[in-house]
Amino acid sequence: MSKLHPQSLAEAASLIRTGEVTSLSLTQAAIERAKTSQPRINAFIAIEEDAALAAAEAADRWKSGGKPLGPLHGVPLAHKDMYDRKGMVTGCGSKIRAGHVATSTSTVMQRLEAAGAISIGRLNMSEFAMGPTGHNAHHGRAKNPIDPERITGGSSSGSGSAVGAGVVLAALGSDTGGSIRLPAACCGVVGIKPTQGRVSRHGAMPLSFSQDCIGPLGAHVDDAYSLLRIISGADPLDPTCATLPPPDDLSADVSALRIGVLGGVFAKDVEAVVAGGLGAAMMALEPHVAAIRQATPSDLSTVAELANVVAMGEAGAAHFDWVRERPEDYGPQIRMRLSQSLAMPAPIYIRALQMRSLLLAEFLETAFSEADVLIAPVMPFLPPRSADVDIGASPEMNRIVSAMTMFTRPFSYLGLPVVTMPVAVSPEGLPVAIQIIGRPWREAQIACLASRLEHELSLKPFVPQVAPLAQSA
Repeated sequence: MSKLHPQSLAEAASLIRTGEVTSLSLTQAAIERAKTSQPRINAFIAIEEDAALAAAEAADRWKSGGKPLGPLHGVPLAHKDMYDRKGMVTGCGSKIRAGHVATSTSTVMQRLEAAGAISIGRLNMSEFAMGPTGHNAHHGRAKNPIDPERITGGSSSGSGSAVGAGVVLAALGSDTGGSIRLPAACCGVVGIKPTQGRVSRHGAMPLSFSQDCIGPLGAHVDDAYSLLRIISGADPLDPTCATLPPPDDLSADVSALRIGVLGGVFAKDVEAVVAGGLGAAMMALEPHVAAIRQATPSDLSTVAELANVVAMGEAGAAHFDWVRERPEDYGPQIRMRLSQSLAMPAPIYIRALQMRSLLLAEFLETAFSEADVLIAPVMPFLPPRSADVDIGASPEMNRIVSAMTMFTRPFSYLGLPVVTMPVAVSPEGLPVAIQIIGRPWREAQIACLASRLEHELSLKPFVPQVAPLAQSA
């Protein structure tokens, strides 16, 4: 590959440090990729060329002055359209906020800027981060770079698409019920949903204050995890952010880990190709860990619905005024969901909140009783076709959309950290992905396991390298 298209964040940063490329040249190349791919994948709401080039030129001047460089100095990235940057538009994929100019900068963007990263634009997303498919009535849907007829997953649709297409090496997304993990799974990249409270949400668009998580998507495990470490840490501007340092680096030994493969609801109605991908991943890990066994969690059949009750109750509160005053400015799908959320009985919402700590304690006691890390599919099937989940497309639409989040919502509700990564390729050339779930604050542990699995499977960014799985009868 060209030096103007490095394969990892570490490589990109190294090329700039050694003077083999400039930040300006890397940023120009990323902008050109964004422009060239935009008609095909619609990953961007706005390519902010002038601001990005000015920032890259400033980064090169800083380096030429012999000043200390951050870990991402001069490296071009792009992020979901929901993080405030002073003087720039934050549109949240919506019509209502399309012209909103931020008066301050979100904590995560401050930390990326302090690390030296450049932002080349705002990435497409489901309107107000509501929707697992990635559809957007105002900006059109971001398209899957592997197969444009398939969905990207949502709500961080542009993040999955841009990283999957190789436009940028990493991007920020957000996850309330699967919105990092679904796009990562559909687009064949790595996504990390951290422990609830690991990353500050100051200056980020709110949806569900008790379930929203900010996290990265990256071409490699190391790329995604590097971003997570940079954006993590205590923040006095966000009282819900834990007063903990960033997670450890990827140096832990995984040989003593006991792996639990989740059964129960996580094995229900799983397509053969998905089960085959999970099985292949476990075979690759088996020689390198202490044990792999089935894990029997407490009954989580209702947890996905509890997660939805909490998310919709809190989303209704966040959008209360706009839904009443500007309903016509929402897309039809979001307007319908928010209208329903306003009718959510307070006792139901409060009961769902009250049950969370009890269910978390029970899950940790049962599912982790003989396992350090848990493994499960991300979705029970391959990425659906967009036409199958368009509004009114078929009687199956609601079933498909509901099933998409059945395996992701429980871990949002329980607040657990999860790494999602591709492990195989279907006969159609589509990614098959798994979730690696850890105990609270164990991001380093699950990321180390994901990194080892990535190595054992010889996974490469952008182009799937695992042999296609045979479709079982």
